[in-house]
Amino acid sequence: MTPEHLNQHLRKTLSRGRVARSAPAGCPDLPLYLFDPSVLEGPLSHDEAQAVVAEPAYWSFCWASGQVLARWVLGHPESVAGKTVLDFGSGSGVVAVASALAGAARSIACDIDPAALDAAAANAGLNGVEVELCDDWARRPDNLDLITAADVLYDPENRPLLDAFRCAGKRVLLADSRVKDLGDNAYELLATMEARTWPDLNEFEEFNKVRIYMARGKQGHSAYKK
Repeated sequence: MTPEHLNQHLRKTLSRGRVARSAPAGCPDLPLYLFDPSVLEGPLSHDEAQAVVAEPAYWSFCWASGQVLARWVLGHPESVAGKTVLDFGSGSGVVAVASALAGAARSIACDIDPAALDAAAANAGLNGVEVELCDDWARRPDNLDLITAADVLYDPENRPLLDAFRCAGKRVLLADSRVKDLGDNAYELLATMEARTWPDLNEFEEFNKVRIYMARGKQGHSAYKK
């Protein structure tokens, strides 16, 4: 997968869109192909703005929680080494790539957006590792040792994922900057760290504070599908 493939995805919504190799401030040792803000010379046209809003390329940004979770994994390689790890809602693939770099036996990027899976593959190649791709949570592999997820609770309707993750894997490692209280005592707060979305979207400061949680899976339910 090449940067030009990612450019083709971007240009479906923004004719001037392109990616560039970048190093997010929150995980500077992990280069990624991300949206190149230098293309935005002058305001977006009405049609461009409408297209971007209708189909945002989330995968072309490295969100704060993804950076923090990737940094955590790289700093705690024992959490993934030799394990089968699935990153849910993988986006740019930053966490899946970090897991592969930290020694995961299998690192799986799971996302329903084909462009995100292409980004994960391209960013894995950029870092000299391989990640597996999964386009449907319901078709994920069995026997997952660890499920990772970053900023997937922005929609209240996604809260049932907290339980689904615990049913699907032996452990869950979750990072979130949008929800201050998960409302699930199974998730233990491990740390709170600061990061900013890259390229910077000038989000509210509260979204730059990322909380990392760990939960144990529900024994005997590893094959649960939802």
